[in-house]
Amino acid sequence: MSRRLIATATALRLPDCLQLLARGILLLALLAASPPALLNAQTGLVRGRVVATDDRDMRSIQLSLDGTSLLTTPDSGGRFAFGQVHAQRYTLRLRARGGASIQRDITVVADSVLNVVIALDEIATRLSAVRIASSRPLHVIGHMPFVQDAVIFAGKKSEVLILDSLHANLAQDVERQILGRIPGAHFSETQGAGFPSNGVGFRGLNPTQSQEVNTRQNGVSIAADLFGYPETYYTPPAEALERIEVMRGAASLAFGPQFGGVVNYVTRHGSPGTAPTFLSAQTAGGFGFVNSFNSLSGGAGRWTYYGFAHARADAGWRPNSDVRQATAFLSAAYRQSDQLAVEFEYTASRNRIHMPGGLSDAQFAENPRQSFRARNWLASPWNVAALKVKYQPTAGVRLETTLSLQSSDRHLVWRNEDGGAASADSIDPATGTFVPREAERESFANTAIESRLQLNHHALGLPQTLAFGVRLGANRMRRFEGGPASTGSDFNMRLYGGTWERALQFHSVNAAVYAENLVHLSTRLSVTPGLRYEYLRSSAVGYTDVDSTFAPRTFAYPLVGTGVEYLLGGSTSLYANISQAYRPILYASLTPFGSVATVDPALRSARGYNADLGWRGTAGRTVKFDVSAFYLSYGNRVGTRTLGNGADATLEIANIGHSVHQGVESYLEVDALSLLVPTLVPSLGTLDLFSSFAFIDARYVSGEFQGNRVEQAPEVVARVGLTWARGPVALTLQASHTGQSYGDANNSVEPSLESGATGLVPAYSVLD
Repeated sequence: MSRRLIATATALRLPDCLQLLARGILLLALLAASPPALLNAQTGLVRGRVVATDDRDMRSIQLSLDGTSLLTTPDSGGRFAFGQVHAQRYTLRLRARGGASIQRDITVVADSVLNVVIALDEIATRLSAVRIASSRPLHVIGHMPFVQDAVIFAGKKSEVLILDSLHANLAQDVERQILGRIPGAHFSETQGAGFPSNGVGFRGLNPTQSQEVNTRQNGVSIAADLFGYPETYYTPPAEALERIEVMRGAASLAFGPQFGGVVNYVTRHGSPGTAPTFLSAQTAGGFGFVNSFNSLSGGAGRWTYYGFAHARADAGWRPNSDVRQATAFLSAAYRQSDQLAVEFEYTASRNRIHMPGGLSDAQFAENPRQSFRARNWLASPWNVAALKVKYQPTAGVRLETTLSLQSSDRHLVWRNEDGGAASADSIDPATGTFVPREAERESFANTAIESRLQLNHHALGLPQTLAFGVRLGANRMRRFEGGPASTGSDFNMRLYGGTWERALQFHSVNAAVYAENLVHLSTRLSVTPGLRYEYLRSSAVGYTDVDSTFAPRTFAYPLVGTGVEYLLGGSTSLYANISQAYRPILYASLTPFGSVATVDPALRSARGYNADLGWRGTAGRTVKFDVSAFYLSYGNRVGTRTLGNGADATLEIANIGHSVHQGVESYLEVDALSLLVPTLVPSLGTLDLFSSFAFIDARYVSGEFQGNRVEQAPEVVARVGLTWARGPVALTLQASHTGQSYGDANNSVEPSLESGATGLVPAYSVLD
């Protein structure tokens, strides 16, 4: 059992000079850290096998080469490989879950293959107590290996965040601390305004509820409806996570329609042959905040298990903003043999959120903590279940199939939105009571089966990999709006004296197939061409007061892409990728929900592509970097425009043109003391510096808003920080700066609606 106490720093506003500070630190560090000697390195291959006499689950083993970012897990047969390793001496390190490790000194020879066999009998299965003598910070961020879980990542922009190495406020899921090291990550931090989870977006795409990102938990989609209403109202608590995997636009080939890429939250899991381990973390803070996280994990025989129970409550910074939330998760895995494993997992999340209502700019300037709404409530019960079968008959064949089910809801009772979000609750003079509220209800029922096949083969005297996948899915969304609700102030979803103004049921059926082939042309150069074909059919029944056409629609899209990666040395590489993407527009988008906007019924699906060119890797054990340029073409972009002027102005959601998003993204992490004065590290500790910087030029290049900046797309997103550690103590300081953006495609500077949904969004800075 362990207990942790988490202290949360107060967020403070900083001057906008952080933008210049971030750019300057990044430029100086990159100039200082460039390792030119690696440009002429030669490479070889390392492969081998981990041998165990017991029934150990090989997924609990991790292998790495010290001084590089190379990291892998053996397959069920214990086989592993490191491709294109710089020719020199290394320490090959094996770590077993629980802390045991083996290390081997190896020498990689250029243009040759080194075979290694490691017997797990070299380490004890039971360990004595270990005292932590130091807490040296590790590299927090890395990138995905060439192939993992039957998905090819070679030549693609990817990041992996290791949560155990991250110093962040996990108890409150502060995204700017957890995901802030991802260059260009832009957050919609709306939990305090009544939304169940914050949102994230990349490269100038809308971050609200992560609607332009394919959001997954352990590889399973957790968004409301990927094709009809792709917003995320549940994310797992950060204390339960082992890592977060992020892949940018090229993810469209392996994961489906999106422009913003994939965010996959990977939970912790049990270890084979371990006694039950209980972890409890209790956190308290200001404004009535309490958080309780409790987990149980272990393994016996062929079974492993992991589960957690999480509860959180917060009175809120503003009146009428209290939150209650509870989540439970259970996963169990049975390994029938080295070839076959079956896993089951289930997530249940419940919440009750009090929403304080919006403020006009004038009201916010007067007192940002005031609230004129006491009767707005939201709940989003979420249920996700998955059954996974993993089969590996030979070392070169791997098949993974996942059946997932989701049954979730979104309930809302609030004051009618007439008059804008800042309008106060009103009293009916005839009755002397509050006027009746409106009730809204949505339900989602999604079923999907995804199957991925990995075939390893040889050509040109080198190992190659073919990845093939299929997806079949059926989604049903029910939407009920405008129901007459109670005159009270409590959370009450019952209808009083009437029925729904709008009642619709949407159906969509999706089928997709994709293939990618990782071709090693040499020990350094690899090319990964790919193709995906997507089919989608949707229909709707019901009634509405919105003028829309609900005839069945069919979409069919071929998507192509190619990735290239060139190893400059054992720990650095150049990568490039270009891949098509699309975003379907279905009937759910034609009936605005909880919005001050109307929707153009002639909406069309958006199509375009993502392109990346970058350099990433490590220099020794002290420097980690990834610098890249990107280009995103977004045709038939859906956005918001303002119709009319003054008090009569309204917002409309429509295809408003073709936008182009281009810029640079960079990440740098330096162990400063080890680099400059390594002899003083034992006495001074370690000092890790990091810089995460993105410049994003997102503009319309056609349509009525040609030349305008894309809405909700800041030009600069910069974060710098440092972590000092010595012995059992570690302190982290992080400064974040987000540039200004606009609320609509018109690039309105002054708010034109009482809701404040348009106008200039000022730049801001935060210190954690």
